This record gives sequence, C-alpha cells and structure tokens, in this order.
Amino acid sequence: MIVYDGLKSDFLRSVENDTIALEIEQNILKKMGRHTVENEFVSWDNSMQYMYKVMNDPEIPSDAGVAIEYNIPQTAKRVDFMVSGYDAVGNPGMVIVELKQWSRLNKVENTEALVETFTGGALRKVVHPSYQAWSYAQLISDYNAAVQDRRVNLMPCAFLHNYRRQDHDPLDDKQYEMYTSEAPAFTKGQVSDLREFIKKCVTTGDGKEVLYMVAHGAIRPSKSLQNAIASMIEGNEEFIMIDEQRVVYEEIIKLSAKTQRDHRKRTVICRGGPGTGKSVIAVRLLAELTQRGQFVQYVSKNGAPRQVYAAKLKGKVRKSSVDNMFKGSGNYYDVGNNMFHTLLVDEAHRLNEKSGIYRNKGENQIKEIIHAAGCSVFFIDESQRVTVDDIGSVEEIRKWAGEEGSEVTEMELVSQFRCNGSNGYLAWVDDLLEIRKTANYTLEGLDYEVQLCDSPQEVQKIIMEKNILSHNRARILAGYCWDWPKENRRNTDYHDIRIGDFGISWNLDDGQAFAIGENSVNEAGCIHTTQGLEFDYVGVIMGDDIRYEKGHVVTDFTKRASTDQSVRGLKTMYGKKPEEALKRADEIIKNTYRTLMTRGMKGCYIYCTDPGMREYIRERLAVVPKGESFVHPM
Repeated sequence: MIVYDGLKSDFLRSVENDTIALEIEQNILKKMGRHTVENEFVSWDNSMQYMYKVMNDPEIPSDAGVAIEYNIPQTAKRVDFMVSGYDAVGNPGMVIVELKQWSRLNKVENTEALVETFTGGALRKVVHPSYQAWSYAQLISDYNAAVQDRRVNLMPCAFLHNYRRQDHDPLDDKQYEMYTSEAPAFTKGQVSDLREFIKKCVTTGDGKEVLYMVAHGAIRPSKSLQNAIASMIEGNEEFIMIDEQRVVYEEIIKLSAKTQRDHRKRTVICRGGPGTGKSVIAVRLLAELTQRGQFVQYVSKNGAPRQVYAAKLKGKVRKSSVDNMFKGSGNYYDVGNNMFHTLLVDEAHRLNEKSGIYRNKGENQIKEIIHAAGCSVFFIDESQRVTVDDIGSVEEIRKWAGEEGSEVTEMELVSQFRCNGSNGYLAWVDDLLEIRKTANYTLEGLDYEVQLCDSPQEVQKIIMEKNILSHNRARILAGYCWDWPKENRRNTDYHDIRIGDFGISWNLDDGQAFAIGENSVNEAGCIHTTQGLEFDYVGVIMGDDIRYEKGHVVTDFTKRASTDQSVRGLKTMYGKKPEEALKRADEIIKNTYRTLMTRGMKGCYIYCTDPGMREYIRERLAVVPKGESFVHPM
C-alpha cells in the first residue's frame, strides 16, 4: 500500500502549495484509519522540503512516479520515499530513499549494521540508515513477484539532510562498507549527488506504471532466497532433527499447507521443556516453508535467539536476506489479517501484552500474531516465564485463537536433548528449587556433570577450561542481582558483579551475540541474553534473591538489581496485593534459575552467595540413596 502517490510534477506542486504533509496525513487516516502525531507531521513537512530540492531538476522526468510512505506488503515496514521510471535502455527501476532527521551518530564497535543516535527521546542503538535502505530493497526483491518477473532494478539509498558530514565520519566507517557501497548515504550539501544517483535509474518517466506494478505485485519468495536458505540448512549440524522433533515438524508442515489450500486460520501450540528442540524445529520450518513458496517469519520477544539463529544459519555470510526473516514479537500490532502465510513464534511464554519502546502500542501480541498469520505456531514452555510482563500461556493462546476463529492443534515435545538427554536432571532442578515435587531427589545414574563450587573464582576457572575444550560453548551466567549501568556497558574491565575479591562484567552491549561471541566467556550473561539458547557447559552464580532458610528455598525480589526490568511493577503490586506479588516474584526468580541451570548440555557448575543455599545444594549432591553406595562426583 502506498500512502501518497503521484507524478513528480504533482509532488513539486504539493510542496510549493505547502500541502504535502497535509495530504500524507489525510491519506493515512483514509487508508490506514489512524491519526498522525504532531512530530511525524513536522518530520514530513521538513523532509519533503529537502526532497523538493532534490526532485526539482529538469533532467528528472516530470512524469516519473513518486511514492511516499510505501507500506511493504505483509510487513509493518514503510519506505519513506520512492521514485520510479525507466533507465536509458528501457529497464524498469525504482529508487528507494530512507530519510533521516539525524544530525549526528556514533559508531557501534564490532557490529556490521548498528549505529547509536538520539531518537525517541534517548540515545539508542539502531541500524545504519544504509543498512535500513538496503534491507527494504532486499525485502521487496525477495518477496515481490512483479519485481522478480519484470526484473525491476531497485536502487536504495539514505538521505540524512540535517547531517553535517566530517572527515573520517562514523557514517562512513569501513565496518559499514558492505551496505554503504550498495545503498549510499547522502548528507547535508549533497543534493546534487542524490540527483545524479536518481538519474542513473530514472531517465524516462513511467506515469506511475512501475509504482503500480510493485505496489500490486503478488507475494512470493524468490528462487534465489529459497535456494539460499536451503543451502544454509543443508549439512548444518545445528539444525538436525531427531525422533519426535521430526514428527512435530511434519505435522506442522501439513497444517500450514492445509491453510494455504482452504484459507482457514490455524493455530498450533507446541509445548516442550528445555532442550526438547523447539528452536531447531522453528528454524527448520522457516527454511522448508519458505522453499514451498510461503511468506514465513521466525518470531521471538527476546533479541538474543534471533541474533544467534540468524548468525548460525548464515554461517560466515555477513550480508544476507535471512535477517529479514527474524522479527521481534512487537512487529505485528498494525499488520492486517492473514498478511503472512505462517508465523513461527519461539519462546512464546515470553510474549508481552503491549508493544513498542514505551509499551503503548497494540492490544495483545498473541492476538496480533494470530490475526496477522494464516497459520500461527507457538512454541511454549510456561515454566520459563521470567518477568512480570510475560503473558504467554496455553490458555491465553487458546483464548485469542477462539476470538480470531482459528482452529487450534496442540502438540507436545517430551524427549529432552539437552543435559545429555536427561529428563532426570530437569526434574532434579525442579525439586531442588521447590518448583514442584519430583521423584528425583538425587542425581543417581545421570550422565551429567553437576558441581557446587566454593567460590565464584572456581566457577570461572572451570568455565574457562571447558570453553577451550568445547570450542567456545561454555559461559558464566548469573541471577540479575547486580546493576548494569549504562555508562559501562562496553567495558569488560568494569566489574558490575562483585563478590568479595571476585569481579566480572555483565555481557557487553557491543552488538555481539553473547552466546557466540569469541570473547563472551570473559563476561557473565543473564536470563535475557541466554534464554532460548544452549551451551555445552554453564557456570551459574546464584545471587541474594534466592536463599535457603528454615528448611525451604525462599526468594526475595527486593534483592534484584534496580536495572532489572523483569520485576518492574512488583513493588506497586506488593503494596496493593502482597500475597499475589510474592507468589509472582517467587515464580519469576525460581523460573529464572531453572532456566539458567538448564542451558548446559553437558554440565552445570554452581556458586551461591547465600551460605544456607550452598549447604543445601551440597547436601543434595552428597545424598546417598538408601541401601546404595552412590556418591556423586564433586
């Protein structure tokens, strides 16, 4: 959908008459049913004055097509400005312009596409404008049948009209070169350069023909995308499925294909505990359904799994369309009905009610995902809800599926492939933390390393050794009981976590995925950077939010760090409903440690700041079953 479209001559006239922002505003209300906020209106008014300067060139044909706010079909992404026409030999083409009001930005070290700039009232990490323009062009190319069939030449660029470029500017840093080379960034004083860029693609007007062609193109993944993702999966051991994983995978494929035939909404709920293969199935489905011509996305609330699985899928390929296939759960609040063929929601227990930076957009993420997809698949483990805002539950999914008239199918993954295939270890953790009583009071007969450490230094020493042996698959994890100040989030020498003479930094905020970063073993990860991921070995530091007193495991949410958003709102709740608040806090804290303790496939090494908790775990590990001589290795 295009919010505003016209010829170049129409656009120039509207800007001259000072009506362009008003026309965009009126069209958004008419076509999208939403009102425009004041800062958005001002932004259009400002940016269109600059685009007027660019387009006011007699060599740019007066009948070239102009589109403003093009909503890429089946997504919530909108292209700011497009110019369409034909090149010197008659090939159809379209220039994609990403407009930015920014006046400065900072480079984010060790990333290929992130910068830091002031936006949304704060200094934030966002994607480089050249990457954004490139990714939009790639998304259109990958899924628009008209662009593929008619070989429409898409030329992306960015225009930062308020940005004063300096020598050695971070905008032009070498780490962004792969995107700036394909989507150049133009800045203040470069109107003539942007004009020349447009004229390479548009020398003859199209009377909006190319715009119409692209806007009404059918949705279909390109052959190149299908072949690329197929080659990425083939032979990749990270995504091999076994046993019941394959059964669930095949059943979901059948249900999704059935939806494409009969156009009836379907929702699949797939339950499974840690290590049952939910994420592997989701990524394999993403590849297979894309190969079958569907528009599919992998969805998660947490960014860490998306970043890691996209990287593992791409391997050593740095620039790839695969990034467009991994999306956050807050992307669907303004997407129309059945705009996607299938949405695969991993870690569905982590879904929130509201979306957006300020949690003020949309109604309910579960509802919005089901509404947006013909077939929606939710992979869920209710015992891994770890924040106050986590609303994902089987009951909640069933409720919204009913509201949307979606047929529900439920499945369950039981076999456990993490913790050396030991369901017994998971049951032991549940019993240890008093989440539920199980028959697994001891670790008798389990092929899994569990060790209580006398100091955090001992945990660190073991994990460093294991990381070498496992080829970077060991990590230190900790409960969120230590603050993570903004000013030191990129400094590994600043030790956020201090226990006596031991110190370690939280995982760095440097754009690298903690789970696969080469140097991440030197920092500690938390629940937010590790949930949904797995390692060979984990060292877990339990903080003061969990203690052992009077024969029971007790939790204390007041010992959580002030920077921890997972318990936000509990103090207010405690003032009004203390019993409910304490019950919710107990669930969050215990689920957090359960999740951390089950990230390792081969071993877990534990240190507790509370002496009582240390002695309790020591006794549990040393328990000898009646009549037997079993002693667990320490």
